[in-house]
Amino acid sequence: MTDKIKLAELTSAEAKELLTDEAVILIPMGSLEDQGVHAPMGDYLGAECVAHDIARKARELGVPTFVTPPIPFGGRDAFQSAHGGMSLSHGTLCAVLDDMIWSLTRQGLTKILFVNGHGGNVAPLNEVALRWRDKGVILPAFYLWKAAYGILKDILGADGAAASSGHGGDPLTSIGLHYYPEILRLDLMTDPAPADLTFMGMKVAGFAETSYDGVPIQMPIEAAEAAPHGIRGGHPKNSSADTGAKLSARLAEVGAGLIRDHVSKGFAA
Repeated sequence: MTDKIKLAELTSAEAKELLTDEAVILIPMGSLEDQGVHAPMGDYLGAECVAHDIARKARELGVPTFVTPPIPFGGRDAFQSAHGGMSLSHGTLCAVLDDMIWSLTRQGLTKILFVNGHGGNVAPLNEVALRWRDKGVILPAFYLWKAAYGILKDILGADGAAASSGHGGDPLTSIGLHYYPEILRLDLMTDPAPADLTFMGMKVAGFAETSYDGVPIQMPIEAAEAAPHGIRGGHPKNSSADTGAKLSARLAEVGAGLIRDHVSKGFAA
């Protein structure tokens, strides 16, 4: 087995030798949007780093695992207002995913795991996965940051996790401090959005959500209106490289276990 993990670094001869029907292919994806005034816009950077750690761990478990180049542009959602952000419409992202899967499966590479780092990708992934299930291909997706919120409670305790978790806080700030601290700008860090923000006379309860009489109401709120500085919920001052290291290690452990126990077996009944 080669030390190369990135699919892009394989030569064509190595690809023919190593990318057999036993190989597992990871596809990292994320977005390019406002992650807080202090953090890089590309959360796909974190998804790609975690995907590489998952692949390394899976190889330790005996499964040949490789990582494709990331899909950097996320499915369009409330964050399309981010200055410098770029996103794909639902239909375009579905088409990109379909074409990537077609390219792999026509070569017999059907053991695929999406390593997702963006909420706007969830619906397109579900749509594409259902379509390919009808063709006999099962496509799981590991939504890293959704999993991370639960893992943070194990690392920091319920109160500690609540103090750091949120958009612009954890998990992404701690993940960034662990993998690429040199591109964060902690000197620009600011407080989370205030609790008294309103939209059309209604209290802003979250991204794309208001509250009326204590009940959540879906509304077309753009991210800048729910979090003017990209931070909502926990404070990024409570994030740390140590938390990022522990979190990424657990995500890699879970991802590698999923690969060993299920993805590598092709989800056979």
